[in-house]
Amino acid sequence: MVLPRSFVDLHCHTNASFDSLSRPQAVARAAAERGLTHLAITDHDRIDGALAARDAAPDSLTVIIGQEVRTTTGDLIALYVERPIPPGLTPAEAAGRIREQHGLVGLAHPFDRFRAGAGRRGWEAELEALIPQLDFVEIWNARLLAGGGNQQAAEFAHLHKLPGVAVSDAHTVVEVGVAYTILDGMITSAADLRAGLATAQLVTARGSRLVRAAMPFTKVIQRLRGNRRVSSA
Repeated sequence: MVLPRSFVDLHCHTNASFDSLSRPQAVARAAAERGLTHLAITDHDRIDGALAARDAAPDSLTVIIGQEVRTTTGDLIALYVERPIPPGLTPAEAAGRIREQHGLVGLAHPFDRFRAGAGRRGWEAELEALIPQLDFVEIWNARLLAGGGNQQAAEFAHLHKLPGVAVSDAHTVVEVGVAYTILDGMITSAADLRAGLATAQLVTARGSRLVRAAMPFTKVIQRLRGNRRVSSA
């Protein structure tokens, strides 16, 4: 008997983010076409793009309502939330807000030297306070192209006995599912996902450098449209 498996990408953006132009409908369609069963839409400090993607998703794809939360020291991934978590909280405070909604807490690209990560030097105390509330760590972020940050994240997860996942961190449709995680069983709830993380198998690849190079132009276009980063509380 072949046991069911879930193919999940737990970090993806739509044009609700200030740094993406991807329509939620196109993102959901691409994920389904590439064989994913679950896609977490994690726009920066917003969930409206995730809600739109969920409404547009085909039957074969489950869209998880998520958020990339900007804290005082780095970014967290919130999964299975119903209300946005305000930016500007400490990591532990933000994680507490996520837990209040019975969601999962993930550590996003913690050792990426070019992006906000809770693993940066000088933030050890904040990271230490956060560890008991973490459900997973991104140990492979496809957008992390240099500096050994993924390896550092993997070592951190191993040291603290935390599950590691691979994510695309897609900001364009072409990146959706370029990296993902395979879990045993069918994921139908936050509890299922938390339990399934213990069986994680990582599928890793890197995103395109050309796509990353276009990011400044994307931000300009979004700024002209009035879509800027959500202000801190």
